[in-house]
Amino acid sequence: MKKKILIVLSYVLVAALACGATLAFVYSGTESSKLLDLEDLILTRFAGEPDQTAIEDAAADAMVQAMGDRWSYYIPASEYDDFADNSANAYVGIGVTVQATEDGTGLEVVAVQAGGPAAEAGMELGDIIVQVDGTSVEGMTISEVSAMIKGEEGTSVTVTVLRSGDGISLYMTRKRMETVVASARLLNEHVGLVTIRNFDERCAQETIAAIEDVLEQGADMLLFDVRNNPGGYADELVKVLDYLLPAGDLMRTVGTDGSDETMTSDEKCLNVPMAVLINENSYSAAELFAADLSEYGAAKTFGQPTSGKGFYQNVFRFTDGSAVGLSIGRYYTGHGNNLEGVGLIPDVEVRLDDESEALLYNGMLEPENDTQLQAALEYLMDKVVRP
Repeated sequence: MKKKILIVLSYVLVAALACGATLAFVYSGTESSKLLDLEDLILTRFAGEPDQTAIEDAAADAMVQAMGDRWSYYIPASEYDDFADNSANAYVGIGVTVQATEDGTGLEVVAVQAGGPAAEAGMELGDIIVQVDGTSVEGMTISEVSAMIKGEEGTSVTVTVLRSGDGISLYMTRKRMETVVASARLLNEHVGLVTIRNFDERCAQETIAAIEDVLEQGADMLLFDVRNNPGGYADELVKVLDYLLPAGDLMRTVGTDGSDETMTSDEKCLNVPMAVLINENSYSAAELFAADLSEYGAAKTFGQPTSGKGFYQNVFRFTDGSAVGLSIGRYYTGHGNNLEGVGLIPDVEVRLDDESEALLYNGMLEPENDTQLQAALEYLMDKVVRP
């Protein structure tokens, strides 16, 4: 129980008519926090058995929500490690990507990460995960099954899969895995597709490496995909933009603490035709990335308007291990535009149908069926110099 100093509580008990309740009126001789007083009252007078951690988590989350800022968020201590792992583009698990089966009886393995525990144990594409440590996963969500599979590094888990109708139990030891942040592939002899999944740790390193790899394969044009990209760190974004764009301003941040910083690019740049795919789930650094390329005239944008996030957050951690991501300033594009509530409107607006959006989200939408990608590809191919 939290202790308070120099606070005098005077309780006046009044019988409430017709309800049999008791009302407590609190007087404090000095200024106090209503929330702390309420917590003390619950912990000392409530007839049940209150969970102090649950009370404080709920109160903290409600305080953040009450600001009306959709970008600020509260992180309970129990969820902080997962948050930190996500920001580091890493996790402790077995190295698989799954999707729900149509009948809900299990999860289909659609990717097996090389060098991961699942790959080493012999898990294959198309396997259907039906049990984790002997517990059936029928009817469970992907998140629920993932929570069962994840655990402490070095601990073991047994995953039972169906393969050609046979049940196979695979024993594996969990280990820390790094997720792929950026990848590239040739769409044709001219265009390289560079997919950037977020702008968290290792984004710049992997993105630049992916670009250089696809250029070495013969691409002379680039199509960037930042759809469903939640954003990330400003310094990772600036490194990528600095690699792509000529000298000039890339991003400005103005904080509530009076700070005002402008990040710039040097003269070296990549002078090839470019286009960017965006959608309503392109957030923060992802929409700034597309906006700067557009403002510099380096790329055209295709897809749907972005989310419109113009605030940046810092994460502040508390002594109990919980944390809050609080909006503490605004950011602006290199040309001084703040996207809050507006977003980036694509040069060419193309909407995917619901089925295609679901496939895109799960990484299963093939380029030939991707109307947004095809529109951008057509634009780039018109720039091919033909004899």
